Amino acid sequence: MEDDNNNDNNNRLLAPPMTIITSASSTELDRDHGIGHSSCPSTDSSFLSPIPPPSPTVSSVGSDTLRSRSSSFVSNAETTRSRAVSDVSTVRSRYEGDELTAEEALQPDKQNEEDFFVEDNPFAFSPGQLNKLLNPKSLAAYKALGGIRGLECGLRTDIVAGLSMDEDFLVDKVTFEEAALQGKPNKASHEGHIISGEGQGAAHEATGRYGDRKRVFKDNRLPAKKSLTIWRLFWNAFNDRILLLLTAAAVISLALGIYEAVGQPHVPGQPQSVDWVEGLAILVAVILVVLVTGLNDYRREKQFVQLNAKKEDRQVKVIRSGKSMLVSVYDITVGDVLHIESGDAIPADGILINGQGVQCDESSATGESDAMKKTAGGEVWTQIMQGTASSKLDPFIISGSKVLEGVGTYLVTSVGVNSSYGKIMVSLQTENEDTPLQKKLAKMANWIGYIGSSAAGVLFFVLLIRFLTGLSRNTASPAMKGSQFLDILIVAITIIVVAVPEGLPVAVTLALSFATKRMLKENNLVRNLRACETMGNATTICSDKTGTLTQNKMTVVAGSFGSTVNFAREAVLNDGEEKVSTFADAFGKISPAFKNLLLQSIALNSTAFEGEEDGRHAFIGSKTETALLKLAKDQLGMGSVAEERAGANVVQLFPFDSNRKCMGVVIRLPSGSYRLLVKGAAEILLSKATKELIEFSSEDLEDDYMSDIARNTASVAITDYAKQSLRTIALLYRDFQQWPPAGVRTLEDDKHMAMFEDTFQDMTYVGVMGIQDPLRDGVSHAVKQCQNAGIVVRMVTGDNITTAAAIAIQCGIKTPEGLVMEGPKFRQLSNEEMDVMLPKLQVLARSSPLDKEILVSRLKHLGETVAVTGDGTNDAPALKAADIGFSMGIAGTEVAKEASSIILMDDNFSSIVKAIMWGRSVNDAVSKFLQFQITVNITAVILAFVSAVASPTGNSVLSAVQLLWVNLIMDTFAALALATDAPTEKILDRKPVPKSAPLITVNMWKMIIGQAIYQLVVTFTLYFAGATILGYDFVAHPEQRVELDTMVFNTFVWMQIFNELNNRRLDNKFNIFEGIQKNYIFLIINAIMVGGQILIVFVGSTAFQITQINGVQWGVCLLCAAPCLGWAIVLRCIPDSWAAVVFGLAGKATYAVLRPLGKVFKAIFEPVGKMTRSIKRAAKRTVGKKNQEKAPAVDEEAGTPEDATRKEEEQTQSPVSVPPAITLTTID
Repeated sequence: MEDDNNNDNNNRLLAPPMTIITSASSTELDRDHGIGHSSCPSTDSSFLSPIPPPSPTVSSVGSDTLRSRSSSFVSNAETTRSRAVSDVSTVRSRYEGDELTAEEALQPDKQNEEDFFVEDNPFAFSPGQLNKLLNPKSLAAYKALGGIRGLECGLRTDIVAGLSMDEDFLVDKVTFEEAALQGKPNKASHEGHIISGEGQGAAHEATGRYGDRKRVFKDNRLPAKKSLTIWRLFWNAFNDRILLLLTAAAVISLALGIYEAVGQPHVPGQPQSVDWVEGLAILVAVILVVLVTGLNDYRREKQFVQLNAKKEDRQVKVIRSGKSMLVSVYDITVGDVLHIESGDAIPADGILINGQGVQCDESSATGESDAMKKTAGGEVWTQIMQGTASSKLDPFIISGSKVLEGVGTYLVTSVGVNSSYGKIMVSLQTENEDTPLQKKLAKMANWIGYIGSSAAGVLFFVLLIRFLTGLSRNTASPAMKGSQFLDILIVAITIIVVAVPEGLPVAVTLALSFATKRMLKENNLVRNLRACETMGNATTICSDKTGTLTQNKMTVVAGSFGSTVNFAREAVLNDGEEKVSTFADAFGKISPAFKNLLLQSIALNSTAFEGEEDGRHAFIGSKTETALLKLAKDQLGMGSVAEERAGANVVQLFPFDSNRKCMGVVIRLPSGSYRLLVKGAAEILLSKATKELIEFSSEDLEDDYMSDIARNTASVAITDYAKQSLRTIALLYRDFQQWPPAGVRTLEDDKHMAMFEDTFQDMTYVGVMGIQDPLRDGVSHAVKQCQNAGIVVRMVTGDNITTAAAIAIQCGIKTPEGLVMEGPKFRQLSNEEMDVMLPKLQVLARSSPLDKEILVSRLKHLGETVAVTGDGTNDAPALKAADIGFSMGIAGTEVAKEASSIILMDDNFSSIVKAIMWGRSVNDAVSKFLQFQITVNITAVILAFVSAVASPTGNSVLSAVQLLWVNLIMDTFAALALATDAPTEKILDRKPVPKSAPLITVNMWKMIIGQAIYQLVVTFTLYFAGATILGYDFVAHPEQRVELDTMVFNTFVWMQIFNELNNRRLDNKFNIFEGIQKNYIFLIINAIMVGGQILIVFVGSTAFQITQINGVQWGVCLLCAAPCLGWAIVLRCIPDSWAAVVFGLAGKATYAVLRPLGKVFKAIFEPVGKMTRSIKRAAKRTVGKKNQEKAPAVDEEAGTPEDATRKEEEQTQSPVSVPPAITLTTID
């Protein structure tokens, strides 16, 4: 059977009850069970043995039903009790804490004493007492609480039927003594202790179902990480150093302006001073920037909180009122009985009730790397009572651990913040880590900021020198001079504000938050944000077959009994095949003995069960097993699965193993012999068969040695089924006189259990079933889309090579030149041979999880960006190793989901294509914003710098308030607008971007530099030659100077608005309006920018130091700005290869000029730096000697003052930071 289907299944509950004959189940309590309440048992030393829960198909479980099912153990129970009494006085327990009294074992800890005292507690135990079970693991505490029977009584639950679904509030109490001593109180006092809460619920603070349980023990939720309030986000946005400096300068400017307007005498005939308006306008602009940034961050925080809540929620398998059902992990409460099986992540602390071969990985919870074998609570209690218990006994199920093997049920004892994992997670709640792209952009933003800050610093010193040299001729008042100096400072600071592109990391965050929310609607739950951006650059996908490429709706459509009888559905019968029978003919002729063997092989050797799915009766579990169960019900007359299993004595289970591709079960027959039943991959099981059944209608099973002809016939049948894309499942069996058989190895910790490998030989071949699993709709189109996008799709499956190749051809993965290989052969190749073969490999069949992990590692070694799908526990290493791991939301285990980056909620390959599209969309959004931002940065900084230096008064053509408005457009509005373009299928028409590709491509540099040149030419022409062109006379009409400055500012802003449209495309195609009507956010943001600019020009004259302009002047502004759209078309016509040559030459020339300057600066400043360090060292030495004289005692470990000085210098001397190299790449 294929690993990705049969290994684990998230929606699969534990199989309905079987009676397990093991050493651990030799005792059973003869007691009454009732649904809706739990009665504390009597105080004798007998104990409830591990009995699995009743069938989920039974609507009600009465005491008679349970007594009849357990009656086969009554005699054994009495024997065990007498043995326990006789041994307890002669054998001492050997576990830690055995000598402790109950009070000592449950002694409250000082730091959590409040957990031990709960007001009006209707239960026998407090959360603190239950926590003593696992803090650390304590058999002493387990004994003090009365074992699992005491826990059952004290928590008022039923370890067979679970909690009652009708429970609300509890009207009476169970004392600690009653539970710990396992005493049975007056039965009448407990009858009807569950009430609806009508009227009586007012006495309790808790409300709703399980109100008292949640009040006392809390629910299974961790307190949400305290998110920042909106006021805190505003404060964080304001705490930018540049904004603080600008605010301080604005406050001083406002104060001086008010002083000039109020404190200075007004000169008659002169207009009233309004210099205070600029300071006020800057403050308003700062407040606006802070508000927009804070609201933006608040919206992003809320989106990620919602995403995290969705990410943590999952369905778990619980028994309530005797029925197995799926509930949210948040709805688990103390007293619940939960199913566990291989691949499950444990959601709450508890005690194992019963299980077969349960082993857990507790490394995440305890740091213990070894697999921990679990022992049923009943067996542990028995050994404690017998005095044979040791510290090796471990009935404790720890939250946060993973089930590696086995199946079982356990009783929940702690949930939420009271659980082990909950306490750890509460203490480890951390902020979300930045993604690699965010870190790259933050680094680039720093360097852009350094360059802009350097320009601002140069401008400040140039203007300051001019200001100082002109002071002797300046006749203005001291307040006016102070205001002039502040104007210089404010312009320099504002240039820094504009130059620092703090919007770059914000753009990534916005794009990611928008993409992840939309991806969730398209069945992609992103668990790791970096996967969202990485997925866009994936170069290969290693996909499972079952459920991902196929529908996972399986039906048996053909099969064989032995090597002689073939049958198939009428729909698949081929003309002329006389030997093929219909289902009715084949199954109608078999004997009761053979029918019973088939029922045993299908019903007992299975973990699927009957239940309800979408409100309808269905088999739930592995789709392969449910297909076989449907066959058994339709053709073999199988009744309830629970009834088939109730009468079987199961001795040992062999869970499905992805390496051996099969599963097995050992049952005890009525004759006293034992039968091993095995089900799994047909060609593997056929190789283990030495006999075959030859007669299917006789009273007894007749077998004979399998001849070469018979083996070849069976092999041909398996191959024929595989060629029809059918999954082939074979059935084998073998009878033994005893178990474990003589001469076979047994498990080290349980001598009653045999090693599967030693018994899995000389088997008898029963037959094979061909199971059809049709392809998903649209999967062929999705595979074709990936291939067109430059992504290689490989199928990695556990099916045999013929079936895998047939399905791969159907969905378009396998091409004529492609290579198909089996896992066992693949793993025998050397690394060099793999590297040669991998480019042609398209299908890896009969693969194990190890093969998948090796495949991923080698592909990454070859430089591929690898996405891989997986659903089983053993797929976790491959999911972790891949760049992007996709787990299955339906069929995946919790271990696989935790190891993955993205969860496919519908298990559909087409959803992976959606993830690729959104990943590319995120990267495109960042590139669009980066292209837009750097263009504005270059233009604004150069324009402000040159105009300020050229101005006689030192004023920039763009005032501080105007630059803040431009900064708001750049860092917030543009980020929102450009990050919200949804992807189209055309985004898949290009190849993936390599890992080594730079953030800024040649095409982007071409557009950035080209647009910056155009904008600077236009603005400089208007600023320096505008008066001449437009015929303005500033002497006769001084107001025209302000009008021209207004036109420069207006034109500059409109060029940014038009250029934002240009940046919607990153390629050399011309249609920049494609899909714009679907992006409402883009349209709204641009409407705000256009409306804001118009409003500023008409009513913001004083604050923005501009004036109203007429229609002609508006026309000039728009005619100067709009051609940047046409200029972008010209730039796109320039081949990228030509631009790369030009940029390369320019880069070399720049380097040739700057390198000598760098050497000059180094020669000048390096001696100065050394001298400064020497002086500093000498000064510290002097201070150190004086201190030493005052305090001669020197700590040897601390060292001498000279050592401290040296260490401090070493710490303060940071390595020289080198800006990242910009690599030029061309887009084909």
